[in-house]
Amino acid sequence: MTTPSDHRAEPEPTATVSVSPGPAVPPGPAGTVPALPAQTTGTSAGTGPTIVVGTYPEYALAQQAVDHLSDNKFPVQRTTIVGTDLRLVENVLGRLTVGRASGAGAASGAWFGLLIGLFFGIFSDSSWISILLTTVVIGAIWGAIFGAIAHAATGGRRDFTSRSSIQASSYEVHADAEVADEARTLLISLNWQVSGAE
Repeated sequence: MTTPSDHRAEPEPTATVSVSPGPAVPPGPAGTVPALPAQTTGTSAGTGPTIVVGTYPEYALAQQAVDHLSDNKFPVQRTTIVGTDLRLVENVLGRLTVGRASGAGAASGAWFGLLIGLFFGIFSDSSWISILLTTVVIGAIWGAIFGAIAHAATGGRRDFTSRSSIQASSYEVHADAEVADEARTLLISLNWQVSGAE
């Protein structure tokens, strides 16, 4: 004899179609294709295409534009700031010598020694301060040694320190097509206010 529970319909698996021009993306654990950043370029939160409503030379100006939209009760969740023409900029900070490499290694070793000293100090019956000082000094010595060895291992191929950053040549404010005209009107009023025109 069969019971109603024996004839339960199994739910049909749902298929998700990927519109990416690249290789097919396999479905994730939930059975759907995950959204990749390349698939969402030019669209916002599944509402459709976006339109450029303003272009700015600096990020702060694009941020100010979106802030102006927000102050005027515009639905800013329908906007996007997009940096264009990205480039990697590496600012050279100075020459790197064995002494500077040792100093940087000593500083990071001292911080590591302080962390270890704090852990040892919590569980120790002896002087807490002496444990901290000892671990900081030992960490600084080993850090200086390893810093000098690491610098010597490069063989002079990179005798400078630098800081890298990614910069855009311009920043575009995009808005969903349905609200782009309203955003443009508000940004024009911002430009009039900034210029001092009445």
